Amino acid sequence: MRIMGLDYGTKTVGVAVSDPLGLTAQAIETIGRKEENKLRRTCARIEELIGQYGVDRIVLGFPKHMNNDIGERAEKSLEFRDMLHRRTGLEVIMWDERLTTVEAERTLIESGVRRENRKKHIDQIAAVFILQGYLDYLHLKKAEERAAE
Repeated sequence: MRIMGLDYGTKTVGVAVSDPLGLTAQAIETIGRKEENKLRRTCARIEELIGQYGVDRIVLGFPKHMNNDIGERAEKSLEFRDMLHRRTGLEVIMWDERLTTVEAERTLIESGVRRENRKKHIDQIAAVFILQGYLDYLHLKKAEERAAE
């Protein structure tokens, strides 16, 4: 089964999905919406992608402040997590996403993507970094468990 990574923003949701082995994260798409609170179509599209890719778990970026406080954006992410869980029945794991957008921007710049084109891809790339961080954590945890045996 695959894992889906989401970067939830005010007007977009970046989507990434793991490969079947759970080793790497690939960018899928950016789901846009006109208003922040209009989430019905966004959730419907996420549900379609879950079915299409055989996703069994979701990792949602958790935008904490640098001092580890939880602000308004993080509160909205927690509400979105609850909505996703209700709609899909899947486990939704919150994953610290601090600096993923900065890292995504840097990656796009280093790849030579023009400024006007970066906005189309930045949320997908941030979703990839969120999901890849979680996948790396899972593999490290498994390696530690094997070493302890």
